Amino acid sequence: MTTATGRSRPARLPHDALGPLRDRERVAERLLESSARHSFDPDAELDWDAPPEDGKWYWPPELLSLYGTPLWRRMPEEQRRDLARHEAAALASLGIWFEIILIQLLARHIYDKPLTSAHVRYALTEIADECRHSKMFARMIEKGGAPAYPVSGLHHALGRVAKTIATTPGIFAMTLLGEEILDYMQRLTFPDERVQTLVRGVTRIHVIEEARHVRYAREELRRQMVTAPRWETALTRVSSGEAARVFAFAFVNPAVYTNVGLDRREAVAQVRASGHRREVMQAGAKRLTDFLDEIGVLRGTGRRLWRSSGLLA
Repeated sequence: MTTATGRSRPARLPHDALGPLRDRERVAERLLESSARHSFDPDAELDWDAPPEDGKWYWPPELLSLYGTPLWRRMPEEQRRDLARHEAAALASLGIWFEIILIQLLARHIYDKPLTSAHVRYALTEIADECRHSKMFARMIEKGGAPAYPVSGLHHALGRVAKTIATTPGIFAMTLLGEEILDYMQRLTFPDERVQTLVRGVTRIHVIEEARHVRYAREELRRQMVTAPRWETALTRVSSGEAARVFAFAFVNPAVYTNVGLDRREAVAQVRASGHRREVMQAGAKRLTDFLDEIGVLRGTGRRLWRSSGLLA
């Protein structure tokens, strides 16, 4: 189109509710630069041979599922610390499960993208990060002496389905769901001097490197919600809401209660009734749900599913 003076108007860049979309390649190049400056080798960075520190927690008590419940008030201090050790192992196990799914989702995303693009190179960099994180989490579980806590058979099967059929915007919505709530908890954990030094070191590395992953996923999801076909964005709203329901349920593995000598049914019931736990989970999800709301993910059935997950106030 030309103006009266005969000059062509510059094409308007794609926008969403947050403003103009950033160029995909520019974002990826900046993230690659950040990765070159701030990446870690956990095997060399952390002191894996140091013994556990007496009297320190494996997770901040306020972030534990039973904190503030009647059952918590009856538990002796030693049992509370043991619960923290097992819940830290359960969260690390959940993190490994999710990151293995994420690795496959990212590989799917770049399968038909230009091989030499910065966008693909950053995705490969993120896959390498996630491989290191999964190994780091596994090693932390072993050092803590608690067992690994695989997700339930049902959730394992649902994860297999999700990673197989997810749409492109669905891939990045699920990425953010898995990363941002755990990131919130870890940002409270790594500066907490009550917590074991090794756990603080693991969470610090994860927080620094995951900040890049969140930026990559947010920018791509924003782009997809503007450019993807209408059926894909509609499916993403529903699938992300259902994924939120699964993830919120899987966030606590009931086996931890049995392993620390608690009645599993009583513990699960008290966690579900806990106002404190609900506040922690909603606080952890708030940055994410605000973002998803602004870019049009939290609409209709999807919004109702997010509410039923307990992650959306």
